[in-house]
Amino acid sequence: MEKKKRRLKKSVKKAILMFFFIITLAVMIFCIIKIIFWASDNKKTGEITKKINDQVTISNSEEEIIDIVDEEAPADDPIWSYDSSLVKNVDLSQLYDINNETVGFIIVNNTKVSYPVVQHNDNDYYLNRSFDKKYNNAGWVFMDYRNKFSEMDKNTIIYAHGRIDNSMFGSLRKTLKNSWYGNPDNYIINFSTENYNSLWQIFSIYKIPTTSDYLQIDFYSDTEYLDWLNMLKDRSIYDFKTNVNSENKIITLSTCYNDEEKLVVHAKLIKIQNKTGE
Repeated sequence: MEKKKRRLKKSVKKAILMFFFIITLAVMIFCIIKIIFWASDNKKTGEITKKINDQVTISNSEEEIIDIVDEEAPADDPIWSYDSSLVKNVDLSQLYDINNETVGFIIVNNTKVSYPVVQHNDNDYYLNRSFDKKYNNAGWVFMDYRNKFSEMDKNTIIYAHGRIDNSMFGSLRKTLKNSWYGNPDNYIINFSTENYNSLWQIFSIYKIPTTSDYLQIDFYSDTEYLDWLNMLKDRSIYDFKTNVNSENKIITLSTCYNDEEKLVVHAKLIKIQNKTGE
């Protein structure tokens, strides 16, 4: 009887060990598969990005610029150091053959953000599709489906994954470091569409638990809009000494910082060039 009990205990122990071995093996296989797919997605993203870089032409704008500068900005506002030569002209014509949903091209100083921006009729499509519309978990840089890029809403929102290899909006993590936001040369964002080139000045950068309050596009009044702008400004990890007012139009970059937090960058429109020459 005692021997049977010992044999039973051994059998149970072996069964438990085998169970944990199978679970561990399954987890390992799952992780290996995830790594393989992650590497494959990165490779494909790198290939499409190279193709884009080979085809797109980016140059300094030489055309007349319509100035949107706030004349009441204080003397120490970096806005006064941003001349028209900082505006980038991006020729999007070669990109439409790859993706007819291309709406613009965004560049953030001293980061790896230099990508065409696309827009679908929802905010899910490009979460797992690349610029060529093929399935890819790296996704792509896309504009909120509610925005009308040709008219520039009060708040133009652009999303992308925060990839750990710094692709898409992954390199925006640099904006949280003193070495980045301590340099005024980094405070500008270029955004170019088929109709215009534009320069935007950063006024707020922050991490925040996942919320949607910074994704508002429509406002009932100038007062509501200004209160909302000041809320965004007050969240910033750094005082950019940049004024905001109810006449401003802003651009919002939104990405995941981790599973529970978003990394957000806001900038106001300061210069615009009409590409049509009208």
